[in-house]
Amino acid sequence: MKKIIIFFVIILIIVAGVSYMYLNHKATVNQTKFANVDYEAYKDKEIFGTDLATLINKTVDDNTKNEIEKDDKGLYVDNEKDSIRIDIKFTDDDTIHTMEEIYNSGTATFMQYYNQIRFKCSNIEYHEKTGRVSYMYFEQISN
Repeated sequence: MKKIIIFFVIILIIVAGVSYMYLNHKATVNQTKFANVDYEAYKDKEIFGTDLATLINKTVDDNTKNEIEKDDKGLYVDNEKDSIRIDIKFTDDDTIHTMEEIYNSGTATFMQYYNQIRFKCSNIEYHEKTGRVSYMYFEQISN
């Protein structure tokens, strides 16, 4: 009788452990999907400069909340987990600027000059380990 009880207790522990691991994995996947939704909405879509400024503010805020470190140039360092970078190509002078440059110069100034200019997200990259968005590339498509 003791052997049967011990057997069922062991089976119960195994089932509980597997269930816990499955639910934990499922929660992580859902959390990743939820985090990516805000960023993936911009893929291959045309947006105005005001929307891009809002996205830059959100990304800087997310990087700050996730305690992403900066390098000596003030750029966020890829932590291979939950850091996000944005680059913007301007056709006015054919240059690429980082979100940190625009943020540090002031998103209000950016919006003043580029609020009615359209941009398009042509590339999104993801962290290999977590599947979260790691990089976005925007191009100016109107002057």
